[in-house]
Amino acid sequence: MDGFSSPCGSFILNRPTLSRRLFPEKGSAQYDEMVKSSQKAYLRTITPKFQTLIDLSVIEILSRHASDEVYLGQQRDNPHWTSDSKALQAFQKFGNKLAEIEAKLAKNNDPSLNHRVGPVQFPYTLLHPTSEEGLALRGIPNSIST
Repeated sequence: MDGFSSPCGSFILNRPTLSRRLFPEKGSAQYDEMVKSSQKAYLRTITPKFQTLIDLSVIEILSRHASDEVYLGQQRDNPHWTSDSKALQAFQKFGNKLAEIEAKLAKNNDPSLNHRVGPVQFPYTLLHPTSEEGLALRGIPNSIST
Protein backbone atom coordinates (compact mmCIF):
# COMPACT_ATOMS: atom_id res chain seq x y z
CA MET A 1 0.00 0.00 0.00
CA ASP A 2 1.25 3.47 -0.87
CA GLY A 3 0.54 4.93 2.58
CA PHE A 4 2.91 2.59 4.34
CA SER A 5 5.80 3.79 2.23
CA SER A 6 4.78 7.45 2.56
CA PRO A 7 7.65 9.48 4.02
CA CYS A 8 5.35 11.73 6.08
CA GLY A 9 2.22 10.56 7.87
CA SER A 10 2.74 6.84 7.99
CA PHE A 11 6.23 6.85 9.50
CA ILE A 12 5.28 5.80 13.02
CA LEU A 13 7.93 7.96 14.68
CA ASN A 14 6.33 11.10 13.23
CA ARG A 15 3.41 10.71 15.61
CA PRO A 16 3.29 9.86 19.28
CA THR A 17 2.85 6.29 20.36
CA LEU A 18 0.50 5.19 23.07
CA SER A 19 2.26 4.08 26.23
CA ARG A 20 0.54 1.12 27.86
CA ARG A 21 2.69 0.96 31.00
CA LEU A 22 4.05 3.36 33.55
CA PHE A 23 7.78 3.62 34.11
CA PRO A 24 8.58 0.72 36.49
CA GLU A 25 9.54 1.36 40.09
CA LYS A 26 12.93 0.15 41.31
CA GLY A 27 12.73 -3.33 42.81
CA SER A 28 9.61 -4.38 40.87
CA ALA A 29 9.47 -7.30 38.42
CA GLN A 30 8.92 -4.84 35.53
CA TYR A 31 12.04 -2.90 36.58
CA ASP A 32 14.13 -6.09 36.61
CA GLU A 33 12.77 -6.93 33.14
CA MET A 34 13.73 -3.44 31.92
CA VAL A 35 17.27 -3.83 33.27
CA LYS A 36 17.65 -7.25 31.60
CA SER A 37 16.22 -6.23 28.23
CA SER A 38 15.35 -2.57 27.77
CA GLN A 39 14.24 -3.20 24.20
CA LYS A 40 11.71 -5.86 25.21
CA ALA A 41 10.42 -3.63 28.02
CA TYR A 42 10.07 -0.71 25.61
CA LEU A 43 8.21 -2.80 23.03
CA ARG A 44 5.65 -3.76 25.69
CA THR A 45 4.83 -0.09 26.29
CA ILE A 46 4.15 1.10 22.73
CA THR A 47 1.13 0.61 20.50
CA PRO A 48 0.68 -3.04 19.46
CA LYS A 49 1.21 -4.01 15.81
CA PHE A 50 -2.49 -4.52 15.10
CA GLN A 51 -3.48 -1.09 16.48
CA THR A 52 -0.62 0.53 14.56
CA LEU A 53 -1.83 -1.15 11.36
CA ILE A 54 -5.34 0.20 11.94
CA ASP A 55 -3.96 3.70 12.59
CA LEU A 56 -1.85 3.63 9.43
CA SER A 57 -4.75 2.29 7.36
CA VAL A 58 -7.02 5.11 8.54
CA ILE A 59 -4.32 7.69 7.77
CA GLU A 60 -3.96 6.30 4.26
CA ILE A 61 -7.69 6.14 3.56
CA LEU A 62 -8.23 9.72 4.74
CA SER A 63 -5.23 10.97 2.76
CA ARG A 64 -6.28 9.65 -0.65
CA HIS A 65 -7.69 11.90 -3.37
CA ALA A 66 -10.62 10.71 -5.46
CA SER A 67 -10.43 10.65 -9.25
CA ASP A 68 -13.17 13.31 -9.43
CA GLU A 69 -11.66 15.56 -6.74
CA VAL A 70 -12.20 19.31 -7.28
CA TYR A 71 -9.31 21.38 -5.95
CA LEU A 72 -9.29 24.88 -4.57
CA GLY A 73 -9.73 27.40 -7.37
CA GLN A 74 -10.77 24.85 -10.00
CA GLN A 75 -13.97 25.22 -12.03
CA ARG A 76 -16.97 23.44 -10.58
CA ASP A 77 -18.80 20.63 -12.45
CA ASN A 78 -21.70 23.01 -13.06
CA PRO A 79 -20.44 26.05 -15.01
CA HIS A 80 -23.64 27.89 -14.06
CA TRP A 81 -23.05 27.77 -10.29
CA THR A 82 -23.63 31.52 -10.25
CA SER A 83 -24.87 34.10 -12.71
CA ASP A 84 -22.95 36.92 -11.01
CA SER A 85 -20.28 37.99 -13.53
CA LYS A 86 -18.18 39.70 -10.81
CA ALA A 87 -18.09 36.47 -8.80
CA LEU A 88 -17.11 34.47 -11.88
CA GLN A 89 -14.31 36.94 -12.70
CA ALA A 90 -13.05 36.89 -9.10
CA PHE A 91 -13.11 33.08 -9.10
CA GLN A 92 -11.18 32.96 -12.38
CA LYS A 93 -8.62 35.45 -11.02
CA PHE A 94 -8.27 33.36 -7.83
CA GLY A 95 -7.77 30.15 -9.86
CA ASN A 96 -5.12 31.83 -12.03
CA LYS A 97 -3.29 33.12 -8.93
CA LEU A 98 -3.27 29.59 -7.45
CA ALA A 99 -1.80 28.25 -10.71
CA GLU A 100 0.97 30.88 -10.49
CA ILE A 101 1.66 29.93 -6.87
CA GLU A 102 1.84 26.24 -7.78
CA ALA A 103 4.35 27.01 -10.54
CA LYS A 104 6.50 28.92 -8.02
CA LEU A 105 6.26 26.05 -5.53
CA ALA A 106 7.40 23.61 -8.23
CA LYS A 107 10.47 25.77 -8.91
CA ASN A 108 11.14 25.93 -5.17
CA ASN A 109 11.73 22.15 -5.11
CA ASP A 110 14.83 22.50 -7.27
CA PRO A 111 17.47 20.39 -5.45
CA SER A 112 20.21 22.75 -6.59
CA LEU A 113 18.74 25.36 -4.24
CA ASN A 114 20.05 24.92 -0.70
CA HIS A 115 17.73 23.77 2.09
CA ARG A 116 14.72 23.05 -0.15
CA VAL A 117 14.30 19.31 0.33
CA GLY A 118 16.25 18.45 3.48
CA PRO A 119 18.76 15.66 3.99
CA VAL A 120 16.30 12.95 2.89
CA GLN A 121 15.80 14.60 -0.53
CA PHE A 122 12.02 14.66 0.00
CA PRO A 123 10.46 17.89 -1.32
CA TYR A 124 7.70 19.61 0.62
CA THR A 125 4.61 19.48 -1.61
CA LEU A 126 1.70 19.60 0.83
CA LEU A 127 0.67 23.15 -0.14
CA HIS A 128 0.55 22.47 -3.89
CA PRO A 129 -3.05 23.29 -4.85
CA THR A 130 -3.65 20.38 -7.25
CA SER A 131 -2.91 16.67 -7.15
CA GLU A 132 -3.28 13.46 -9.06
CA GLU A 133 -5.55 10.66 -7.90
CA GLY A 134 -4.48 8.58 -4.90
CA LEU A 135 -2.02 9.28 -2.12
CA ALA A 136 0.06 12.12 -3.51
CA LEU A 137 1.09 14.19 -0.46
CA ARG A 138 -0.26 17.31 -2.16
CA GLY A 139 -3.49 19.00 -3.23
CA ILE A 140 -6.00 21.23 -1.43
CA PRO A 141 -9.53 19.89 -1.92
CA ASN A 142 -12.19 22.52 -2.62
CA SER A 143 -14.20 21.21 0.31
CA ILE A 144 -13.41 19.11 3.34
CA SER A 145 -16.58 17.15 2.66
CA THR A 146 -15.35 15.75 -0.68
